[in-house]
Amino acid sequence: MKIDILTLFPKMFENILGESMLKIAQKKGLVRIRVHNLRDWTSDSHRTADDKPFGGGPGMVMKVEPVWRAVDELVSKKKVAKVILLTPQGKKLDQKIAKRLARDKQLVLICGHYEGVDERIRELADEEISIGDYILTCGEIPALALVDSVVRLVPGVLGHSESTIAESFENNLLEYPQYTRPAEFRGMKVPEVLLNGDHKKIESWRSDQALARTKVRRPDLIKKPLA
Repeated sequence: MKIDILTLFPKMFENILGESMLKIAQKKGLVRIRVHNLRDWTSDSHRTADDKPFGGGPGMVMKVEPVWRAVDELVSKKKVAKVILLTPQGKKLDQKIAKRLARDKQLVLICGHYEGVDERIRELADEEISIGDYILTCGEIPALALVDSVVRLVPGVLGHSESTIAESFENNLLEYPQYTRPAEFRGMKVPEVLLNGDHKKIESWRSDQALARTKVRRPDLIKKPLA
């Protein structure tokens, strides 16, 4: 899988992409992540990537030309890439979307900034995605969230094939409670069922706990159709 990120602030990605599972996924050759500075596709000596909005108003708007040139260069004529614009106006990212995107061969992510993007940039996007109903200073943070949620689902990235099966949002349920050593800490004990080695009882307990927790914390998930 290839992921190309178009941004005005490439240094924002350095530390996170170089740590933990994202680093391992790249080292294994399971995913190739490239961060591109949009200013490399500008045409003036000042490398201008934004300008004042037509009609007046506060802030600056990202120019259409650099983004369009970058996408033209990065997306092959075979059009195997999916171009995604990170914007608060997009569809809210969830596990169902992450699983679908993890099957794509190439993602091209456009990080919005300033007051927004020239409306014509939306013509390039196959999808527009948001990470929540709030406003951030830039699209780089949503891009990182999307990359992490997708890459961990690429086969071979996580160490155990079952790691994603029972986690939160699978089958519209939150994950069951997890414990590790010590078995007792400041009077708080691990449930006995997890210590007795009876895997059928453990599986039943976990299923019951996942359902009970979801009913209390996220009852809306139970009403959703399965992914």
